[in-house]
Amino acid sequence: MKKNPLIRTATSSLIRASTLVLLAASSSVMADDVNSLLKAADQFRLNSDNMQVETQITTFNRDGSKEKERRYIVFAQAKRQSLVLMQSPSEQGQKVLMLGDDFWMLLPGSQRPLRITPMQKLLGDASIGDIATTSWAQDYDGKVVAEERCDDKPCLHLTLNANRKSVAYQRIELWLGKSRHEPVKAELYVQSDKLAKQASFVMDKPAAPTSVIEMVLQDQLSSHKETRMRYLARKERSVPEQWLNPMYLAKNPSLE
Repeated sequence: MKKNPLIRTATSSLIRASTLVLLAASSSVMADDVNSLLKAADQFRLNSDNMQVETQITTFNRDGSKEKERRYIVFAQAKRQSLVLMQSPSEQGQKVLMLGDDFWMLLPGSQRPLRITPMQKLLGDASIGDIATTSWAQDYDGKVVAEERCDDKPCLHLTLNANRKSVAYQRIELWLGKSRHEPVKAELYVQSDKLAKQASFVMDKPAAPTSVIEMVLQDQLSSHKETRMRYLARKERSVPEQWLNPMYLAKNPSLE
């Protein structure tokens, strides 16, 4: 017996509609899964919304000799806000403030905050965007590309695309440990989609990591030098609200 053409058409439409619903649900789950992976990875760098991080940046020449070294205190706060205080004698009194998509440099003796970009260099190949502790979960959307081996361990390879233009890197290829989702390495691409830096992450306990203690940057555009960002100390700290106001910082350089 032949089926009624109307029944066949209705059945076919129902199957297509069901398939689209399942695909949409699957995509949503995958997006949620990636965001969970990125949140887990972020925890190895910052385990609270409001943190004080003491950071040391050291640059090395191609022959491995030390070139320069500087120290910074970074107040990474909720809602994409960060304040960086320069601690080394040659930079004493300088500050960088990040409020969402806006970045300012504050210089001693000047009551006028200077607008800068997240790619502004601090030392060597470490930029404001590198030290201001960008949140991968907040600032990037992505997908899992593959399961791969990296540094002799099973890893998840993710491709991340920035969801706002002001972040330092518009695309990141990121490798996370498969079981604990700690960051292992990354390739950092600028807006022109050129590979700017390769990053690797040094953990406190390689067998059972709890936090990143160092990020190693290899320049891929010009100097090809190595820059190491070592996290000397971390603690939870919320700064006074006025510290996140560029005009207040310009008029109150000592932050008393």
